[in-house]
Amino acid sequence: MAAVITLRGSFTLVRRLASAHQFKRYCSRIRPTRLERPPHAYSITIPTQHRYFRSSCAAAGPVLQFKLSDIGEGIREVTVKEWYVKEGDKVSQFDSICEVQSDKASVTITSRYDGIIRKIYYDIDATALVGMPLVDIETEGGPDVAHEEDVLETPAMSHEEHTHQEIRGHKTHATPAVRRLAMENNIKLSEVVGTGRDGRILKEDILNYLAKQTGAILPPSPFHEIQPPPPGATAAAPKPKEKAPPQPVPPPAMPRPVFTGKDRTEPLKGFHKAMVKTMTAALKIPHFGYCDEVDLTQLVRLRAELKGVAEARGVKLSFMPFFIKAASLGLLHYPILNASLDEACQNITYKASHNVGVAMDTLQGLLVPNVKNVQMLSVFEIATELNRLQNLGTAGQLGAADLTGGTFTLSNIGSIGGTYAKPVILPPEVAIGALGKAQVLPRFNAKDEVVKAHIMNVSWSADHRIIDGATMCRFSNLWKSYLENPAAMVLDLK
Repeated sequence: MAAVITLRGSFTLVRRLASAHQFKRYCSRIRPTRLERPPHAYSITIPTQHRYFRSSCAAAGPVLQFKLSDIGEGIREVTVKEWYVKEGDKVSQFDSICEVQSDKASVTITSRYDGIIRKIYYDIDATALVGMPLVDIETEGGPDVAHEEDVLETPAMSHEEHTHQEIRGHKTHATPAVRRLAMENNIKLSEVVGTGRDGRILKEDILNYLAKQTGAILPPSPFHEIQPPPPGATAAAPKPKEKAPPQPVPPPAMPRPVFTGKDRTEPLKGFHKAMVKTMTAALKIPHFGYCDEVDLTQLVRLRAELKGVAEARGVKLSFMPFFIKAASLGLLHYPILNASLDEACQNITYKASHNVGVAMDTLQGLLVPNVKNVQMLSVFEIATELNRLQNLGTAGQLGAADLTGGTFTLSNIGSIGGTYAKPVILPPEVAIGALGKAQVLPRFNAKDEVVKAHIMNVSWSADHRIIDGATMCRFSNLWKSYLENPAAMVLDLK
């Protein structure tokens, strides 16, 4: 802490005190002077001399309450799962502050300001309410920042909190500091291309725009494009990298059970709470089931041929992308399985997009993210999106956009075990399929010879209010034919 000390004599002493404790010790020796001195004059008792001074400490920035804004979907409360900061930490804009979990998704809350965390309001697993403060941040700005806090209490639109500004009919996403930086440099935000999430304008975008206007040279981006060689030049062939031998993967450690001998009661939170609500609504639907078996022998061969190609592109190719694409091709012929029924059971809405959900077993429980617009994607694009969703699910970072909007669902229960299941429809959807584990079993071929076949069982559930058994059976047969003869999918791919 710095103190500026003005003496009554002809000199000024600037003394930097080592700590607040030292400052308090010195100030405790200050006593008021007699009335003939000015009211602001004090004296310090020192054995050999008296000095008279007045002191003023450097003012810190305003301390603002960073509140939990509305994260959409009608969510009013969340559970704090992890803190990325502690009291005293310095944060910048868009730095992660904490991760919260609602009954729909996990959301990472990021800082809106540059400053220092002064207070954290919730412990881990505590319930935080929308509109209530999460942390106190001592900002580095002046009074303008405090004023902006009053203006910017608007609902957040995604994982990071940001504000919206209408400029010439165009919605721009920027934080107060970015808008202030643009205003100081006379830059119109409508002319800046945002590179952040959802087109948000970052500080770097303003600096890059300013550099282009002034001709300044910025350091090259680490993700620069590779320029083609000049005409006539011979491009050197890249040296092949030596492939490291695969390291053995240790089996996951099983947690040892702990017996306490006491009953334990816990409140339902997060995804468990959502499951109660969803399954209660689901069991109001009259289900009917249909089961069959699929011979995946040809698909196993095809996947073995394409697996290396996909890995060379950085994507892990499983059987699931083929199952999803085959389902989408089947839904084109039977759109009622990609529909929804209103609560009054008066209207059917046929969904244009095939947003196929995939049930995942995660540490947070059962989650069903969906691959959007499968009818427009290739098998490789579906595999890429599945890899992304699986990585987010493993890390517990699936967002609301990934978990909502599904129109049809496949559950690969066979990845854990079992052959048949009775899947429960996820409203407002009307159909779901459960895939059993693939087994090598003896079957007869066209010549009545016993051959080795890769057999998988499938279990379908459908809403019997609008779907009859014949429709479900025909869809299943079409889906099955695509998988048993993968070459047939080429004829219908778009």
